[in-house]
Amino acid sequence: MFEVNRRQLLKSAISATGLAIGSGIANAAPPSLAIGHYKAPSPAPDAIAEEARRLTRAAIDALGGMGRFVSKGQKVWVKPNIGWDRRPEQAACSNPDVVATVVEMCYQAGAAKVLVSDNPCVEAEKSFARSGIQAAATKAGAQCYYMDDRKFRRMALKGAQVIKEWEIYADAVECDRFINVAIAKHHSLSKATLSMKNLMGVTGGARNRFHQDIAKTLADLAGFIRPQLVILDAIRVLSANGPTGGNLADVKRKDIVVAGTDQVAVDSYGATLFGLNAADLGYVVEGQARGLGTMNYRALSPAQLEV
Repeated sequence: MFEVNRRQLLKSAISATGLAIGSGIANAAPPSLAIGHYKAPSPAPDAIAEEARRLTRAAIDALGGMGRFVSKGQKVWVKPNIGWDRRPEQAACSNPDVVATVVEMCYQAGAAKVLVSDNPCVEAEKSFARSGIQAAATKAGAQCYYMDDRKFRRMALKGAQVIKEWEIYADAVECDRFINVAIAKHHSLSKATLSMKNLMGVTGGARNRFHQDIAKTLADLAGFIRPQLVILDAIRVLSANGPTGGNLADVKRKDIVVAGTDQVAVDSYGATLFGLNAADLGYVVEGQARGLGTMNYRALSPAQLEV
C-alpha cells in the first residue's frame, strides 16, 4: 500500500520485500498492487477532480507507469462503469477524471487509439452524458461510443463453469490491451461492485442470468477477459443502496485510487472499503480458487510510499 497526499515531493520508503520506490521510479521489479490514498484531511469539493487525477497517476506510476502496460501503436479498450443515469457525485459510475487520466496516460505511452465504452443498464445516451465520462474521455482523446448490438459475438469462455458460451463485445477481445476502470460501490446481491463485477459491461444477452450464480459467473468472465491493468476508483464510494444509488447521503469520500495487475487482490482490498473481508465476496473467493489471483493482497508486499 502507498499513501499519497499533495503539494509535497515524493519520499521513498521500503516495503517488506525490499522494494523501494522514490519519485515513482522503482529500483526493482514494480509491485502488482498500489493504493493511492489522500491521507491528509479531505480536500475541498472543488479540488476533487485534481485529486482524482493526481491519485490515478500516482497509483499507475507506482506500478511502473503506463508504459509497462501499453506500447506504441496499440489499441486500448478502457472499460469504466457507465451503467447508470447518475451524476459523478452520486458515485454510481466511475469517476470521469479517473477515466480521463487513464486515457491520457495511454496516449502518453504511445497508444494509437483508446476506446471507451460500456453496456449500461439504462439508455446509453443518458448514462454516458450524465456520468460525465463521455465528455471527459472525449476531451482526453478517446473514442467514447455506444455499443453496437451487431458487434456482440457468441464466444466460448474457456474454463468457465456456468456461462461456457456468451455474447461478448468484439472490441473487448480484439483490442491489444484491456484496462478495467471500476468504481467501488455497494451492491444489494453481491455485497460490493468492484473490478470483477465491472466486467459484466462487456456482455450482452440476458444478463439477469448472471445473478442466479453470481460468484461463479463473475469468475467465468474474469477468467476470460483478464485485464492487463485494473483500476479501482474509490474517490467517492457508494456505501449503501447500490448499485444504482441516487441519495448523496449514501456517498462517502474515501479519496483512494487502487491500481493493480491482480484483479482478485484489487477486489480483496476493495472489500475493506465496506468493512468486509475478501472472504465475504463469493466471486473473489471463486476467483482465487481458479487461480486468477490472491485474496491475500498484503502478501504482494506493495510499495510503501508516503509524501
